[in-house]
Amino acid sequence: MSADPLLARARGLWEMLAAAPVSFAPSGGVTVVVSPESRLCPPSWAGIVVLGDAAIVTAPTGAAARALRYAMANVPTDSLTAADVIQTVLPVAEVLGPATLGYVSSEGFRPAAAGAAIEESDSGHQELHGLVRSAGQQDADESGMEEITSPAFVVREGADVIAAAGYRTWPASTAHISVLTAPRHRGRGLARQVASAAVAHALAANLMPQWRARPVESRRVAAALGFRELGTQLSVRLDQDKLV
Repeated sequence: MSADPLLARARGLWEMLAAAPVSFAPSGGVTVVVSPESRLCPPSWAGIVVLGDAAIVTAPTGAAARALRYAMANVPTDSLTAADVIQTVLPVAEVLGPATLGYVSSEGFRPAAAGAAIEESDSGHQELHGLVRSAGQQDADESGMEEITSPAFVVREGADVIAAAGYRTWPASTAHISVLTAPRHRGRGLARQVASAAVAHALAANLMPQWRARPVESRRVAAALGFRELGTQLSVRLDQDKLV
């Protein structure tokens, strides 16, 4: 087990999501297993998660697992979630990611300074619909705001919600953080403020906040709050007809 408690806890989460007996090797490197029910990736895809110096990979079939083991044997662990690298060694039909995986503990959390008035809303989140529409479907999907199970922490301008954050409860006592700001109100530090409230709520509930992101701006917000980027995630759909 890792000497880093936060890393060990994050690894435990993704080992559970793999839905098959697998663990991050203490000596580093990559471990590939067959897991049709894996939650590391969409159904019938391969999921790759690197945390620290080790990786786990789930494959939908035995043939895919054999191809992945062979192709990844000579790929450095820190390159396993580099889409351009993986596409040179495997018959990849489609890619999702990579995304960074950030985590924070109570000791490492850096709350945002007081600023805009933040309200806690627990009314079924209907009032978030306007914010989601203003942000556009791509940003809304990236944020995951429509999937939160926690209260929403919001900033308003008049009757309109212009920034919001919350989290979806994941397995292994994990809080998957979501944050979204209306496009014309970005650059004011609102994302950091509402996200800070959501993270504080998760930590008070003894949950492990997780921040999964691709955009640089989102990663900066997470870093400002004390999140540590411990790894990365990539999902790939293999061309089954080209598997050896």
